[in-house]
Amino acid sequence: MTYAKIDTVGRARLRPLAGVLAALLVAHSGTRISAIAIPWFVLVTTGSATQTGLVAFCEMGPYVAVKAFAGPLVDRIGPRRISWIADVVSAAAALLIPLLHAEDMLSFKVLLGLVAVIGTVRSPGDLAKDVMIPEAAELSRVPLERATGLQGVFERLAGTVGPAAGGTLVGLVGPMVGLGVNAVCFALGSLIIAAALPRGMGRPQKHPAEKGEGTHDVQDGYWHSFRQGFAFLRRQPVLLTLYAMLGITNLLDAAYVAVLIPVWAKGSGYGPATIGLVLASFSITATVGSLIAATVAHRLRRRPVFFLGWLVAGAPRFLILTTDAPLWCMAVVIGIGGLGGGFINPIIGAVTYERIPPEMMGRVQGIGDAITWAGIPLGGLLAGAAVAGMGLAPALLTAGAVYFLTTNLTGLRPEWREMDRHRGKGRAGRSQPASSAS
Repeated sequence: MTYAKIDTVGRARLRPLAGVLAALLVAHSGTRISAIAIPWFVLVTTGSATQTGLVAFCEMGPYVAVKAFAGPLVDRIGPRRISWIADVVSAAAALLIPLLHAEDMLSFKVLLGLVAVIGTVRSPGDLAKDVMIPEAAELSRVPLERATGLQGVFERLAGTVGPAAGGTLVGLVGPMVGLGVNAVCFALGSLIIAAALPRGMGRPQKHPAEKGEGTHDVQDGYWHSFRQGFAFLRRQPVLLTLYAMLGITNLLDAAYVAVLIPVWAKGSGYGPATIGLVLASFSITATVGSLIAATVAHRLRRRPVFFLGWLVAGAPRFLILTTDAPLWCMAVVIGIGGLGGGFINPIIGAVTYERIPPEMMGRVQGIGDAITWAGIPLGGLLAGAAVAGMGLAPALLTAGAVYFLTTNLTGLRPEWREMDRHRGKGRAGRSQPASSAS
């Protein structure tokens, strides 16, 4: 076989995983752009911080709520079709905002409605892309830890490129252009899903989840499927413990980004530019960590790497802001945290994808995502109340202590020993094909 033919075969084999990751990148980048463009548009046109916060809530509220109930639909209809439909509707809703604004027909109520539509349909779309990762990894013959490591890389890239592009677009040409680019990103994501993924990928699957436990049929009624997801999750203590832990850390991370960093930047005199520096220090090194994890994580023991990652990525970010350390020192500490954080999501993805049967992936993952995201809308509210009630430094110390206790001392619980139990296996206990890259 010639080298050219080998290369062609290799590209064809990697097409499923590359397609899902590319769709994930452009969709998440568009979301990050709109996260800057929409609040800025509301703030400069109304001057109201309350209305700006209301717009953000109208997107994230439906996003979290719908994710809990979207899983059975993803399993029933298929993640490929759900992802395509969600991206098309999101593109249309995002495009309507600048079009209506140009015609002077965009009232605040209409804006809230369109933002709610985007949050509602984006939720099952994001879930569907996550659900397709393990199947894409299997079809591409890529180890699951490597695939989830690459997923983390692409998500971190979207978290770095999206805000940078959004800030630049909004600053140079205004928020409406940013929303137009957001619509293009969603449309491009739908085209990638339609054109790049194999036709047979992402279809509803019907086969036993576990030997001796019968068949979980995606054609069952919606509520029966929903109850199946809860029933399965109750039998998985490691997943329940993981989701509960992530629910707390996501709440604290939301408080950190939405309130604690801005209050620190203003009170320290560094100004708003340092907010970007702090977030970029973590995001860039987290991308590097995810790249390293994609290369070597499948050869490492998961549990020690997982908790070491939390040790450096969690509490130090909060505690360093309570000191008088120079800015470069803070950036180094936060950057080291990002490097450790890059290893966390690949392990989370591998553990969840391995333990959840393919035909139940949507309903169980949807419930899990809803649990882990439930505190995000409350993070800023709680942080604001804490800063007002006790001051910034005590609020940071409290958040850092809770982060440490949640992510490290809980590691002593016996459920975590199951993290390595499925090591070397594919989804639902099937053999994972070896990577040809090694």
